[in-house]
Amino acid sequence: MVERVTIDHVGHRGDGVSLTTGDAVYVPYTLRGETVEVDHVAGHHPDRRKLLAVDVASPERVEPFCPHFGICGGCAIQHWAAEPYHAWKRNIVVETLAQAGIECEVTPLLDAHGVGRRRVTLHGRFGTHDVLKVGFSAASSHDVIPIHRCPILDPALEGALDAAWALAEPLTSKMAVTKPLDIQVTATANGLDVDLRGSGPLPTPMVTALSRVAEQHRLARLTRHGELVLERLPPTVTMGRAEVTLPPGSFLQATIAGEVTLAALVAERVGKAKDVLDLFCGVGPFALRLAEKARLTAYDNDAGAIAALAKAARTPGLKPIKAEPRDLFRRPLVPPELRDFDAVVFDPPRQGAQAQALKLAASKVPVVIAVSCNAATFARDARLLIDGGYEIESVVPVDQFRHTPHVELVAKFTR
Repeated sequence: MVERVTIDHVGHRGDGVSLTTGDAVYVPYTLRGETVEVDHVAGHHPDRRKLLAVDVASPERVEPFCPHFGICGGCAIQHWAAEPYHAWKRNIVVETLAQAGIECEVTPLLDAHGVGRRRVTLHGRFGTHDVLKVGFSAASSHDVIPIHRCPILDPALEGALDAAWALAEPLTSKMAVTKPLDIQVTATANGLDVDLRGSGPLPTPMVTALSRVAEQHRLARLTRHGELVLERLPPTVTMGRAEVTLPPGSFLQATIAGEVTLAALVAERVGKAKDVLDLFCGVGPFALRLAEKARLTAYDNDAGAIAALAKAARTPGLKPIKAEPRDLFRRPLVPPELRDFDAVVFDPPRQGAQAQALKLAASKVPVVIAVSCNAATFARDARLLIDGGYEIESVVPVDQFRHTPHVELVAKFTR
């Protein structure tokens, strides 16, 4: 049923929110003040609508730069001018903190898109008539939109899409039509690092075929669910003065500019601390830089990441880094273990670090620096620290995931 509605505001997920019917309905790719024609979305929640036409456009609307925008589900916002978009993204943080009863300064949004995303996950699926499609998932769907070029990718990912198509072809030809194939690609100093997910076991002829593709497309390494298939060169990235050899499928900040920006904000807030604890440390984007001036202890539940950090920690000129695997969700560091640190940095996954935040709140650590990619779980964990006696200084929102509702945060807590 076609409806005509007016958009009241843009919600936290990037969809326009209309209150025309009395109940909130959500319309993607719309802006405040616009009058639009919409239709119900079959098979989706009744408050979702599909945009059919913009009858009255906002003066803040701009032309999207990607021909796939609105079809591909990778970007939620390319149709909004920069200044109101920045204000909206900062306001997500302001409103989320307010809902948790936290009052503090929220600085202007820092853009950290840089030259673009250095890692990407592509999907290979068969469409109608058994035609292979490689690309990104459609908006609010598991359908795959075939992609041969993506303008938000780092130039270092040049060739990633061609390589993904070439890898998907032999794999999907041996698989059931509905079998999902995910191709995770990371740009490294020595070329593309590719990890395949969902391919099933690889017989010897398939490994031979994939090895030929890897050579043709000059992949640094090819793995399947983290198991080595082929390595031409070690996939390395630079962090500070250290060179890190990435474990298969390892987590990295989405952009180089994002990593550098977050690390600089963390270092500024660590200040002159001599003994620093880095929790959820990953392969060491903070620890390896902080170790230029301070002694580091680092924990993460990913043993591969810890091994990569321990190896990189031997870089000349760095102070000692003690790196150990530990499940910080099940075994958070307790106050006696936290006693000797001048500062603690924690950068958990999207679910936050509730268990660890409770132990930090009960500790006497003078400085705690929180880094987060989820404003809601950050606010929950920040509330625990504040209730434990910490004072929160300004929160810095960082826009690493431009064109999406995702926002990174850095904040300093003191007691």
